[in-house]
Amino acid sequence: MRLKEIQRTAHQAWSPAGHHPICLALGTSAQQLDASFNTTAALEIFETDFSDPCLDMQLKGSLPTANRLHSIVWVNFGMGEDGIGGRLIGGSENGTLTVYNPEEIMSSGADAVVGQSDKHTGPVRALDFNPFQSNLLASGANDSEIYIWDLNNFNSPMTPGAKTQPAEDVSVVSWNRQVQHILASANPSGKAVVWDLRKNEPIIKISDHSNRMHCSGMLWHPDVATQLVLASEDDRLPVIQMWDLRFATSPLKVFENHTRGILSISWSQADSELLLSSAKDNRILCWNPNTGEVIYELPTTNQWCFDVQWCPRNPALLSTASFDGRITVYSVMGGSLKAQQQSAADKISSSFDTMDPFGTGQVLPPLQVPQPTMQDTIVPPLKKPPKWVRRPVGASFAFGGKLITFENTKLPPAQSPQPVPRQVFMSQVTTETEFLQRSRELQATLQAGSFNNYCQAKIQNAKSDAEQDIWKFLLVNFEDEARIKFLRLLGFSKDELEKKVFYSLLCFQRSDDSAAVGDAARTSGSVSPADFFSRTPKENSNFQIPVSCDTDGLISQALLVGNFEGAVDLCLNDGRYAEAILLSISGGEELLKKTQQKYLSKQKNSISMLISSVVTQNWRDIVQSCELDNWKEALAALLTYAHPEDFARLCDTLGGRLECEGTEKRCLQACLCYICSGNVEKLVECWALHRDCSSPLGLEDLVEKVMMLRKSIERLRNSEVAVQSPVLAEKLTCYAGILAAEGSLSTAMTYLPENSDQPGITMLRDRLFHAQGEVAVGQQPPDSFNRVNVSTAKTAPAAQAPAPKAQIMWTPLSLTTTPRSPPEPLRSPASRLVCDKECYLFEPATATHTKQTHHCPCLLSPCFAQLLQQLPAERVEQKEIPAEHMVLKSTFDSLVQRCQLAAGDPQTKRKLDDAAKRLGFLYDKLREQSLSHNILNGLHEISRCVASQNYQRGLEVHTQVVTSSNFSEISAFMPILKVVMTIANKLGV
Repeated sequence: MRLKEIQRTAHQAWSPAGHHPICLALGTSAQQLDASFNTTAALEIFETDFSDPCLDMQLKGSLPTANRLHSIVWVNFGMGEDGIGGRLIGGSENGTLTVYNPEEIMSSGADAVVGQSDKHTGPVRALDFNPFQSNLLASGANDSEIYIWDLNNFNSPMTPGAKTQPAEDVSVVSWNRQVQHILASANPSGKAVVWDLRKNEPIIKISDHSNRMHCSGMLWHPDVATQLVLASEDDRLPVIQMWDLRFATSPLKVFENHTRGILSISWSQADSELLLSSAKDNRILCWNPNTGEVIYELPTTNQWCFDVQWCPRNPALLSTASFDGRITVYSVMGGSLKAQQQSAADKISSSFDTMDPFGTGQVLPPLQVPQPTMQDTIVPPLKKPPKWVRRPVGASFAFGGKLITFENTKLPPAQSPQPVPRQVFMSQVTTETEFLQRSRELQATLQAGSFNNYCQAKIQNAKSDAEQDIWKFLLVNFEDEARIKFLRLLGFSKDELEKKVFYSLLCFQRSDDSAAVGDAARTSGSVSPADFFSRTPKENSNFQIPVSCDTDGLISQALLVGNFEGAVDLCLNDGRYAEAILLSISGGEELLKKTQQKYLSKQKNSISMLISSVVTQNWRDIVQSCELDNWKEALAALLTYAHPEDFARLCDTLGGRLECEGTEKRCLQACLCYICSGNVEKLVECWALHRDCSSPLGLEDLVEKVMMLRKSIERLRNSEVAVQSPVLAEKLTCYAGILAAEGSLSTAMTYLPENSDQPGITMLRDRLFHAQGEVAVGQQPPDSFNRVNVSTAKTAPAAQAPAPKAQIMWTPLSLTTTPRSPPEPLRSPASRLVCDKECYLFEPATATHTKQTHHCPCLLSPCFAQLLQQLPAERVEQKEIPAEHMVLKSTFDSLVQRCQLAAGDPQTKRKLDDAAKRLGFLYDKLREQSLSHNILNGLHEISRCVASQNYQRGLEVHTQVVTSSNFSEISAFMPILKVVMTIANKLGV
């Protein structure tokens, strides 16, 4: 089937197999003219975009050349790890051999030519590169000239040996595909010479005895080192001969189907049973060299095709160059021409739309161009499936960790009456043994309720102090007097504190007594203890009540008349805070509160804020304003004083401030706050921000902590805790998916969120339900799967014994592997989708399916997943972000993408993936228009800083917004925004 076409009279070269995207290089052909008699020459590179149904190819770069070409090759020498580059080598009509850099051509660079030599004396018609050492290139020209070039040192070529006599033109050179030091060359007279480069001499010569073999092509067998084919251009002998060097007296096989001379041949490196040939009878045939059968003929025009080539990267593609000036790309997998016919019709229709033939300047209504009825023309594929889609063996994973495998043994001779026994093996695959063991231990704990023992074991086996602290806090949740025990974990014990206070007061009193005795001794010599205490005032001593106009007198007068408020004010004004507090107690509760406020407003020492919070019970100021280094003290104060209805909210606020710092240490401290408050959702989000939750064991670490915290909360509330956070739902769903993949279906069902209607969760729940239902019906162990009979696709004739049935053998299988990685993308052009009764060959280039009858005992069809991906997504009505705030989304999303491209380490990439999700909370608030004016102004200022890459200023604005806003309003997105700016500043993006 024809996929692409372009008008050029040129020689062609596909990009190497490792090059992406697939490109086609075209060099203007020598000794050929188009209808315009244009004599210019150019080297052009086109990209083949098969997602576009039109026939055009996109020109990626062009370079004018001084000479036209007889041959061109594209080698992977110099190609980077990104899969682009390589070298283009062109052999011109005047003997010049030129090396080009294709990347420079595509970027219109001035340094496209990287090497050039005029060593040859005539046209360079033959080029081939060594498949084992891409820096080695063979070239052939007139007078039996053959050179071996090293692209690392292009100035000094070598020869494979002495020139053959008599001197002839070299039409073809070809490296052996199995032995790197073997090279073959062929002459138009039909003679072929095999060279051994280690000996620098020919080792064998091949020639046809009919003397009518005009050699136009020669190729080595891709798999058999001693076999090659020769093609004859002579109309009297239009054949392809296969030779085996072990029996070089005559051809091993002769392929005769062309009626005129053969111009070009190409052997597929992906399937040695596919050999292309083009001839002067206007036919392009695909042969099976093993049988000599023509298995495909391309639908071509009535023009000679002088060059055919298989695509190295996509084995189903081939390109042809014809004398009518057309370069055409075909697929041998067949397909439908409907898309191309529709594209051509659309072009015609659009050409006549809104035309004004009278020049009135008025737009005419659209013409009603009749649309022709499109006939869905189906181009058949190859008669036999190519090797890259055939399955000599097969394996398919089914849901629940099942692995289905089979082997296709070689068929016996056709005359043999014995049928072929076939077996299908079913295995239970477990790759995460440690994960499964820990999951079973967790499940046993959840069922038995032995949470204390489980937490104790985790504390003993913890590998870090931070891990140990988290499990100690989780353990306390299952014990009585949890607040007191939390205080002890933070380093605050009431018993220890009472001892410290007692000893401190005891020392203080001793120092005061010693000072008093010393003063008395200095004034009156030696003083006995009795004398010292005798000087103290007696209880019945007389005293004087001052009524003067000084402060003491005014205080006395105010007290005598009962003016407690005036007396308190006088005491405060004179700095007598103790007397003021004592008097305010006698003046009533209202006066006491006023006095406390006045006193606290004047105190600015290190503990004044703490005293103020204790007195006024205002703990919000403590958690929002204390230094984060004092987070333990703030949490201890909440544990001691906060009311139960405010405790969780205040702990979450403190945890949010710690999380906002963005460091791993602060996030672990925030996790302790969330454990104290019992906030499962915030614990998950915070933990996932700095810990690897993508691997099975990393996810197990998180789920263990989440389940313990949930069970402790359910114990306190005496009811189940529903999953409300989308992040938690996602993690639990991933955990259930891994359990299901390891065969633990019933356990996986227990972790799925029950109140979620997300499509992914719903589908997994349904699959788990049906899978468990099938197991529940039989109620038999896996050994019952032994020798379950399944009918084969074909039945034996009545005269013979019935063919044996396929046997499904159950074998448990345990594999120890590295953590799962995403599957490799399909590299073949056709991928096989297996169903219960039919097989389809899917051609990505044409988006068509070819139906084939097939029976496969797979439990789960791989095409099911692909069909699910093709289903339209469920539409969810969502408000648009206001236009004035769209710049925030575009700026922040662009920043995350730039960081993802520049990030190298996996931890940073995980943070950025999480950031892309958590920024969605910001966009939701923008849609709801629920953010305050102050926060919006700050976000726009941060956006401007990000756009100018002034991340330091952006972090300063971020701090201002956080400190001046209600943290509960911004806690969902501001911490991750700081993390992204910090990463961007570090990466310099």
